Amino acid sequence: MIEAAFEALQIISDPGRLMFVALGTVLGLMIGVIPGIGGLVGLALLLPFTFALDPYTALAFLVGVQSVTTTSDTIPAVMFGVPGTTGSAATVLDGYPMAKKGQAGRAYGAAFTASVCGGLFGAVVLALSIPVIRPFIMAIGTPELLAICLLGLTLVVSLSHNALFKGLVAASLGLLLATIGDEPQTGEMRWTYDIFYLWDGLSLVPVALGLFAVPEMIDLGASKRSISRTSEKTGAFGQLQGMRDVAKNWWLVLRCSSIGTLLGAIPGLGANVIDWISYGYAARALPGAKETFGKGDVRGVIASESANNAKEGGALVPTLAFGVPGSASMAILLGAFLIHGIAPGPKMLDEQLDVTFTLIWTVAIANILGAGLCFALAGHFAKIATVRAGLLVPLVFGIMIIGAYQGAKDYGDLIVLITFGILGWVMKRLSWPRPPLILAFVLGGLMESYLFISQLRYGFEWMMKPLPMVILAIIIFLLVRPLLIRFLPNWKKQQTTAKVASKSREGASVPHATGGEMVADMVMWAGVIGLMVYVYVASSSWQAPARMLPQAVAIGGLIAAAGFMVFRYLGKIPPLVTESSEPVRAIFRQVSWLIALVVAVKLIGMLPAIGLFVFLYMVLEGKTKPLTSILILLPFLGGIWFLFHELLHVPWPQSLLGDVFGPLRKLSGSLI
Repeated sequence: MIEAAFEALQIISDPGRLMFVALGTVLGLMIGVIPGIGGLVGLALLLPFTFALDPYTALAFLVGVQSVTTTSDTIPAVMFGVPGTTGSAATVLDGYPMAKKGQAGRAYGAAFTASVCGGLFGAVVLALSIPVIRPFIMAIGTPELLAICLLGLTLVVSLSHNALFKGLVAASLGLLLATIGDEPQTGEMRWTYDIFYLWDGLSLVPVALGLFAVPEMIDLGASKRSISRTSEKTGAFGQLQGMRDVAKNWWLVLRCSSIGTLLGAIPGLGANVIDWISYGYAARALPGAKETFGKGDVRGVIASESANNAKEGGALVPTLAFGVPGSASMAILLGAFLIHGIAPGPKMLDEQLDVTFTLIWTVAIANILGAGLCFALAGHFAKIATVRAGLLVPLVFGIMIIGAYQGAKDYGDLIVLITFGILGWVMKRLSWPRPPLILAFVLGGLMESYLFISQLRYGFEWMMKPLPMVILAIIIFLLVRPLLIRFLPNWKKQQTTAKVASKSREGASVPHATGGEMVADMVMWAGVIGLMVYVYVASSSWQAPARMLPQAVAIGGLIAAAGFMVFRYLGKIPPLVTESSEPVRAIFRQVSWLIALVVAVKLIGMLPAIGLFVFLYMVLEGKTKPLTSILILLPFLGGIWFLFHELLHVPWPQSLLGDVFGPLRKLSGSLI
């Protein structure tokens, strides 16, 4: 094995191959920064360019791309609250609040250091554990996978500070959203309402951007401030502080990297799930995390990012050893293996061990190089936090629109973006947790499939299998314990102490809800109850596989709503607080701008609409001089056109203007 490792090092040390690894790393970093693209799309776009390369170079290039998208996706997550990929969604929870505090540099330093540590850990584990981990992977069946998914969802729900019932309802909504579209077992059309766009279900990208990114940009635009609320300088010193945070929390890095590597090796569990599970684990295991996570705790960034990068090494284990892709991105890589005449399987551990170690070295080199480049650029990105909202918000909205369109390449993606953007803002304003909703939406399809297979093969006995039984016991404990604590004599005293501590940390009091917000909260609960009743009744006529999950979720949602009412009657529900205090009128103005942008896309085309929107927003909202706005707009539009139109060949939505004037569409290169 050692001889094969050194042979692989000599192979990858070839200057030409190192150049392609570096090129793949740079492209991977660029892909990770752009919301909506991600490693899966990047690999699919770049795969054809490897046909003329030798197998070692081609695979090194693609692995280099994949290994670092989860490093650079931290940049938009911290700066704008926009996850570059779905794997950085959990990073938003603490990274963006840190940027608001003027600690963007510290967040970057911690994230990049944790990423490289996690990536190297995954590479080492990949090198050592392929022969050892095989029996474990083979023992994982659908009941075990279902239990793991339930545990991951429970961990995130349990993070809902003093809002456990709202977290359960949010998870229920996410699972219901995942059932939209064609049911795979029966072909039943669920909740489509004769809308063709809904046949394949909702796309993850616009839903995630709507829930997390849009509310932050709306509040930022309404406040007319910069992202950073302080004048604290960011740069090398902040990054150094983040590196020290990682060194201080080395045991956390090790544990979360282990979680990422282990779960990454299980086929079917991707980055969409792993970072949330790791984040949820850290929030439960670390002292004081329940009060600080989600408010700018650097440990939340470390937990998410270390697992996010470590999972790449883990995902390669089943891909190489068994020819079973550990994630959707690994499926593309598996195709590259076959194209270049390499058959994954037992031979990768024997006859083709040099190929295996070549990939391991590539993962290590790409992570080190990617982290180094991110460190070099992070100081410049951190300065964006000081740019005023009038200049920043329209540019981010423009990129967000393009990113959302990458979901299903349909105008409906933009409608979904606005819809979930409004829902996300309402949830944020009324302190309804959003992470359980998005994680449940991601897991919904997997959980429904696992539930159907488990019930078909084992009936309810699947819960009696050793591993699922242990996991279900842990789930019950995690959900029941915070409810029982509320009946302790000192519960109210603990709540008061936590509020005082929170005030001292944040430097300002937590705004209490107004009468209108209290009414809105009760309307939300009434809507949830009505929705759950409708789901149960409407699905009653469906075949058993199609109605199994929706009806189970509806019952669970009604139980959570009833529990909330009972605990509120008993005085065990803390007073409602709000996470935003911007005037509703200013919020409505920002939403109107976003709606106008989406309408303009339909009328005149995406690129012209973005250009017009950015210019008018900067002049009218940002009070920027027209000439200055044009000087900012032209390179912005030029960069978008070159990247998305010339390099990535993204299809643009057709506009009504182009439909009426066909020659104009042809002249513009289908941009209109």
